Amino acid sequence: MTGRFKLDQPLPGAKFGGRLELAISSTGAAGAISSTGAAAWIAAGEAEPSALPDALAAANGLLLIQGLEAIKDEPGLLVRLSRLFGPEIENYRENLTPANRVHAAVPEILVVSNLPPVNQMPPDPPEPRLAPDGQFPTQFPQRRGWHTDQSFRRPPPDVSLFYAAAPARRDQGQTLFANTALAHDALAPELQARVATLEGLHCSPGFGRGRVAVLAGETPRALAPHERSQRQPMVRRHPVTGRRALYMCEMGQMDFIDGPIIGMEKGPHGAGENLLFALMAHITRRDFVYVHEWTQGDLVIWDNRCLVHAASWFDAKAEGRVMWRTTVSGNPDPTYAGEPKSWIPRDPQPRERTAAQ
Repeated sequence: MTGRFKLDQPLPGAKFGGRLELAISSTGAAGAISSTGAAAWIAAGEAEPSALPDALAAANGLLLIQGLEAIKDEPGLLVRLSRLFGPEIENYRENLTPANRVHAAVPEILVVSNLPPVNQMPPDPPEPRLAPDGQFPTQFPQRRGWHTDQSFRRPPPDVSLFYAAAPARRDQGQTLFANTALAHDALAPELQARVATLEGLHCSPGFGRGRVAVLAGETPRALAPHERSQRQPMVRRHPVTGRRALYMCEMGQMDFIDGPIIGMEKGPHGAGENLLFALMAHITRRDFVYVHEWTQGDLVIWDNRCLVHAASWFDAKAEGRVMWRTTVSGNPDPTYAGEPKSWIPRDPQPRERTAAQ
């Protein structure tokens, strides 16, 4: 890294990721981050704009920064940190997100919490609770919920930042990350060639097109043009590193009415599902996974173009958990060059321009 930052990689127990530290002396020696360190991180990042994106690429898509407790009292600092990773920060008040899930003072922050007013419950624990090897389960289908953020949009977002304002206890509420570039590299050459030209069909949750809804016989609701499922390449070339990575989710964000894989047998139990599930089981092997145990003040930054992630259970009756997320866009790969945002409703008629315009 540079004189301002030190990258310690990989993360413990993983083959990717890195813990980023801030150099606090003129000689570049790294030390502990103080409770007011967020401002120092922002100053260092703004002084060297390429440093943090370069660190994310060097760490294969996953960075951990610790000791940022000051963000809890100054949430705008999280948005400033987010801007160091890309030009567009999502405003959740402008994308139909329910108001109770948006930070009251900072609309760029999505609140993930089981506490009022959000009241978002954690996923169910896996059954059985332990993997066959007796360890914490990571592999699909025992571990469910693997996805990449907002894959039902074109262009999809680049980077997500997730901040622990008040995490659950360390042995619960973990976040799991799987590196889809490492997983792609480990595929047999013939399977790499097969998936290279395929497209998946991604849908927004709650529209009745996910696997569970289809199996339950739910009637999918009619979709406006900006709500329609979106085709995405199953292999993306990263615009910064040039590496190829698998790009897919498992059940909730894949369209099981017209997909999940374009040109293959549709629906649950079809050939498209069989291939998708085989790839998801491969991606989520322990070899490609990092499990993060949260402490207050942790900030994890991940690259949606080469990672999938999943939440884990915590005791919502005994634990109050508050996490904040921001979403960064603006640097998609050339596949999406010049495309309008698919999720933005189009006016049926042009609005009249005012004199001020």
